[in-house]
Amino acid sequence: MGMDRVLEKKKWTVRKILNISAIGLFVLFLLYLLVFRDKSSRLYVDAAQITIATVEAEKFQEFIPVDGVVYPKNTVYIDAVQGGIVERVYVEDGEWLMKGDTILKLSNANMELSLMEQETRIYEAINNLQNTLIGLDQTKFIRQKEIVQLQYEIDQAQRDFGRKKELYGEAVISDKEYEDAEREYNFSIKQLHISLELKKLDSISAIRRSRQIGMTIDRMQNNLDLLRENLEHLYVRAPIEGQLSSFSAEIGETKSAGEHLGQIDLRDGFKLQANIDERYISRVHIGQKAEVDFAGSTYHLAIDKIYTDVTNGFFQVDLFFEGEEPELIKRGQTLQVRLKFSSPTDAIVIKRGGFIQETGGNWVYILDASGTFAIKRPIRIGRQNTQYYEVKEGLQPGERVIISSYETFGGKQKLVFK
Repeated sequence: MGMDRVLEKKKWTVRKILNISAIGLFVLFLLYLLVFRDKSSRLYVDAAQITIATVEAEKFQEFIPVDGVVYPKNTVYIDAVQGGIVERVYVEDGEWLMKGDTILKLSNANMELSLMEQETRIYEAINNLQNTLIGLDQTKFIRQKEIVQLQYEIDQAQRDFGRKKELYGEAVISDKEYEDAEREYNFSIKQLHISLELKKLDSISAIRRSRQIGMTIDRMQNNLDLLRENLEHLYVRAPIEGQLSSFSAEIGETKSAGEHLGQIDLRDGFKLQANIDERYISRVHIGQKAEVDFAGSTYHLAIDKIYTDVTNGFFQVDLFFEGEEPELIKRGQTLQVRLKFSSPTDAIVIKRGGFIQETGGNWVYILDASGTFAIKRPIRIGRQNTQYYEVKEGLQPGERVIISSYETFGGKQKLVFK
């Protein structure tokens, strides 16, 4: 009988190897999960539903689009100087008028009656002043007549005194007769001196009063002219040659003094008046350049006037054409103007898109070189215009960016295309 043989136990059995392999694979899986796996949040998106643009390096110019309304370059406004009821209308809106052409006539019975009353009072006052002038002339002649009379009496007294002086020397007459003759002569001389002084004073006073009366009459005549001119203002006339616009008046309609009746547009060119968001008020200045496209051509403009009053968040500017003007534009037409804020400069740009609404220009989704996914990357947006955003940081020319809306992406770190 043979002896039993001791069998040596195997150290590496198939089962043991399989178990160790399974454990190793599990450890590797854990390491992958903990270290190597992409842990970023992701979202699967349909590539056909997004818009992709390439980052470019090109000339960039900052501008904003604004709507400009066409107006005549120069306009003269027509206002009612005097109020009244429209009695007659001579022209229609849009007609070409010559200076002085009558536009309409107003009637104002109260003003006409008041004019007649004032005219009557002024004529009465002028008549009284003229009578005063006549009185001054009469006084001058009365004083002259008095002097002539005194000179005649002096001549008589002088002759009488001379005769009596001879007779007195011959002792023919008494002392009393001689003394009376001498006294009468001297008295007449004194009277003449007094009358001459009075005439001098009267002349000075008369000249002064005549001048004052003349000035007063002139003022009254001017007042009469003004009254007649006010009555003439009931006829509204064209102040200058041009086209009548914004005019509307019906017979029997009441117009108040100072009311705007219409305007005369001069045929010397056009301007554009635009409303600009108040955010740009500190960046807008006189002479600032702009462009407008019309009928296949580009025309250049510059800001000529800034209205700083802000209404509903906007302020107005007037833009004048520089050089050639479009031939076919019409008053009231609206044109889109590109208001420039800078000259063309080299820049990195991306096309405008809906992504800016969710990101504020702080980040975008950049496509991987494989084109199978996109990842979030921070950027910094600078200036902008109607076509592009200027990229200050975060992008390089040639990279591709998702520019459509990010509203449905939920801010995921990675977008995987399917």
